[in-house]
Amino acid sequence: MSVPVRVAAPTALVLALLLALSACSATRTTGEGGADRRPATARHPVAGKADAASGVVLRAERTTPTDIDLRWQGSGSGASGHVLEFATEESGPYTVLQYLPPSVTNYRHPDLMPNTTFFYRLRDFDGPVSEPVSVTLPKGELTAADEDSSHDWLPARKDPKRTAPGRPLRSTGAGAPTGLKAAVKHANGILFTWTDHASDEAGFLLEARTRTRSAYEPVVVLDPDVNSTGLITLPTEKEASYRVRAFTYGERSNVVRLTTGESTGP
Repeated sequence: MSVPVRVAAPTALVLALLLALSACSATRTTGEGGADRRPATARHPVAGKADAASGVVLRAERTTPTDIDLRWQGSGSGASGHVLEFATEESGPYTVLQYLPPSVTNYRHPDLMPNTTFFYRLRDFDGPVSEPVSVTLPKGELTAADEDSSHDWLPARKDPKRTAPGRPLRSTGAGAPTGLKAAVKHANGILFTWTDHASDEAGFLLEARTRTRSAYEPVVVLDPDVNSTGLITLPTEKEASYRVRAFTYGERSNVVRLTTGESTGP
């Protein structure tokens, strides 16, 4: 079991670990993603080749000394979305920054470490979704009884009773999760359960469409074979539609790199 993790990575928390791993890496692979090998400077802020197998071309621009804007195009391949990843070495390790729906084609990576080179890439993800369920949570915040109650429903689980014989995932819907149910646990908590029909999934995404959004967006990423997870909601998720996607990873974009400048802060 593991506590469900929201799709956005806390960059500040993982950067120190990435730098430590990079410093300790004695053996590295090369050439992944076809990155431009010219020095990344303020006058040469964009690097990378437009030869990505995915057809997606990623570009980067340093908008302030410590903010990097990423934009991409060619995302009309029919993929269910993209995973934006970053690293401090071209060969990685890469860390997931965000799972993004196909309608999103830009992202700002803010408040970065000064004088540090960052590498970015996108990966397609694709897979069928369950039927959605609508959830309306009680108004207000948690009561004292809610706060003191057990949250043993929150961790993600793999229940063999909700696992059907696995099928390869197909865009036609084969292998899609079925029987999605949402049980309200308190003013900020929902337990989701479903039946897993996939045999080759890289994982599952819990996706939400809130009242202010026109499309579903990934909110939690889960391991393969998981068929139960709790969610502690954000204020915007008090009333929303949810669904679960079984997914696999597809092609990668080009790799871009950019070096941050001097900090302008105190």
